[in-house]
Amino acid sequence: MQIDKALISRIEWLARLELSDEEREAVRTDLNKVLDMVDVLQSINTEGVKPLVYLNPRTPDWREDVANEHLSRNQALKNAPAQDGTYFTVPKVIDLS
Repeated sequence: MQIDKALISRIEWLARLELSDEEREAVRTDLNKVLDMVDVLQSINTEGVKPLVYLNPRTPDWREDVANEHLSRNQALKNAPAQDGTYFTVPKVIDLS
C-alpha cells in the first residue's frame, strides 16, 4: 500500500488540518517510510519466538505492599495554609454556573 495525495487529503480533512503543498508531500513521504518499515517487520519470521513480557530478562524485585507509618490528621493539617479542621481547603477551580 502506498500513500497517495487523495489519502493525505482525507487524513488532512479528518484531522482538521490545513497543510501546505510542501507539508502534504513531507507527510506523504514520512507515512510511506513508515509503511515500508512495517513491511520489513512483517517479513521477519517470528515463528517459535516467545513474546517479551519485559525487555530485560531479569524479573523485577517486587516489594511486599505493607502499610507504614503515616501522619495523623492533625499532623497533616498543622502546616496547611488553609484547612477546616478535617480537610485541606483550596480555592474553587470549577464554576458550574
